[in-house]
Amino acid sequence: MERRDFLKASAALAALGLPAVSPLTHAAELKKVGESQPFDYAWLKGKARTLATGPYTPPPQVTQPALKALTFDTFQALRFKPEHGLWAGEARGMEVRFFHPGYIFPTPVHMFEVVDGQARQLAYDPAMFEYEGTGVDGRKLPRDLGFAGFKLLNFTDPTRDIAAFLGASYFRAVGGEMQFGLSARGLAIDTGMPRPEEFPLFTAFWFERPPTHAESMTVYALLESPSVAGAYRFIIEPGPTLRMDVDAALYPRKTIERLGIAPLTSMYQTGENDKRMANDWRPEIHDSDGLAMWTGNGEWIWRPLTNPATLRFNAYADENPRGFGLMQRDRNFDHYQDDGVFYERRPSLWVEPKAGWGKGAIELVEIPTVDETFDNIVAFWHPQQAVEPGQELLFGYRLHWGSRMPMDTHKARVVATRTGIGGVVGQPRKHFSWRFAIDFAGGEFNMLGGDVKPEMALQLSAGTAELTSVRPLHEIHGYRAMFDLVPPAGSTEPINLRLFLKAGGHALSETWMYQYSPPAA
Repeated sequence: MERRDFLKASAALAALGLPAVSPLTHAAELKKVGESQPFDYAWLKGKARTLATGPYTPPPQVTQPALKALTFDTFQALRFKPEHGLWAGEARGMEVRFFHPGYIFPTPVHMFEVVDGQARQLAYDPAMFEYEGTGVDGRKLPRDLGFAGFKLLNFTDPTRDIAAFLGASYFRAVGGEMQFGLSARGLAIDTGMPRPEEFPLFTAFWFERPPTHAESMTVYALLESPSVAGAYRFIIEPGPTLRMDVDAALYPRKTIERLGIAPLTSMYQTGENDKRMANDWRPEIHDSDGLAMWTGNGEWIWRPLTNPATLRFNAYADENPRGFGLMQRDRNFDHYQDDGVFYERRPSLWVEPKAGWGKGAIELVEIPTVDETFDNIVAFWHPQQAVEPGQELLFGYRLHWGSRMPMDTHKARVVATRTGIGGVVGQPRKHFSWRFAIDFAGGEFNMLGGDVKPEMALQLSAGTAELTSVRPLHEIHGYRAMFDLVPPAGSTEPINLRLFLKAGGHALSETWMYQYSPPAA
């Protein structure tokens, strides 16, 4: 499928994240098919390794015209009956409910329950779903159709899901705000390259039955694509900041030029720093407003996101990164004014490697968009090591979903980036310049004595800076750094900017990084 199809799927998943279903009243026993078979993560890795030695076989897709004809609205109306949920009514802390295949989710996925090291497949049954208003007659559907994906519910709320896996290897989760936003993926292949992107699929899931009143659960997944087979283990812990402990074992079928580990996918249309598509009545429209990075040498970096006029690709080389993530730092409703989708409640997502990942780069792809329903931001880790067939690549990391992240920079953070025409108000402009105003707050600012004045450390890859200043901004108990960028005459080449605040040779703030493309003369 094309990227746009999967971006539509991402938008559909967002809408399906908070289904209007009634609380559970009674449970129905889920049917099982086939014989029980031994299962653990080692078995799954062996399965993926074996698959990678043979040619890729695309999974079958639904062929029923009524399912293929489903629209966004009718697919939403095709609802799972809560009483058929896995572990419904068993007080296990979490419950699994399933999505029906069809619409832009045509690939059935196999589901299994694991009990005491034995796995058995969960049977699809049309009786699990409500079909009224969908144009689908459940009585005419085959009993081996399968499911498209699943969602997880925590004991804290019997109606709203906390995580959902649906479409290729996409999945989402929420923190304490119970608001879906950006997505993660199992794997990215050839994202942002001048050829079609490959979307690996989760083709099977295994749910390990938790004990009663459990506070976490374990999900296993088999990933397949023409280039790779993989085995995944997710240990999911709900909470104000939901955590997923992820282990991935990858077995390439062929050489992969751009492998993306722990890929994150989000949306940025317009914001304080980029108003190229500011044609909407709402001031800002984005699921995430910046890429945060904690480098292997300890530097904290903040890179505001943009909606570029053409595809933009950046790679930030590093060794053993301590973490990265797409953040939604701006939590002020007044900055969005959207009382329908509540962008200020969208979760941030932080990736924390569990061990050294070696040399590579955090890569950021920004794709032009005119519509907020299309995710246009992708960030991932690209290992420097060449990816060849026959290898076993092991990666472990934690995903943190929510408004509060598990790390503290101990440095002042960028809280706003604003841009606009440069120059001095009231004076004629003799040349073009572009103004940058970066606000910093937090960190050690409250500890500064009256004689200590923060200074700007600014680097430009091209052009010159003028009208530079750093001054207190009492409204945020911080400082505003401001400068005008004068691009080289006649050049439209992107300019990389780097800035932080310092005092006495010590960095007071994280590092602000930006890429600016001058307009035509």
